[in-house]
Amino acid sequence: MIDVALFGIIRRWHFRDRISIREISRRLDISRNTVRRYIRSGAIEPSCPSTRSSNSLDGFAPRLSAWLSAEAVKSRKQKRTLKQMFLDLRELGYEGSYDRVAAFGRQWKVGQTERINSASKSTHISTNLQLRSVEPG
Repeated sequence: MIDVALFGIIRRWHFRDRISIREISRRLDISRNTVRRYIRSGAIEPSCPSTRSSNSLDGFAPRLSAWLSAEAVKSRKQKRTLKQMFLDLRELGYEGSYDRVAAFGRQWKVGQTERINSASKSTHISTNLQLRSVEPG
């Protein structure tokens, strides 16, 4: 895959500096066909199709999220581990790997932390604003 900076160099050398495709290819150590393809494409910058592949956890994500929410309020000794939740998902028909469950758990935890931090910041700001409005001027 060619990056945006290299794509800009190719177009600049060819159109502005009038350097031949062969010379650009030699200088950048890439194929002439690649240089030619990007010059002919007419695109401003290279694009690749964005793909989001589905994984086997998608069907179980709401349930796992609910379990994580329920476990978050429990004390440390009463919480189930992700490994235990993974085994429970296996009993429900999940055929994926533990790594996907662990990655989901990490993402869920980051999302919860961000949500809590943003809520506490807005509460702190609104509290300060309320205090300022109450103070005599």
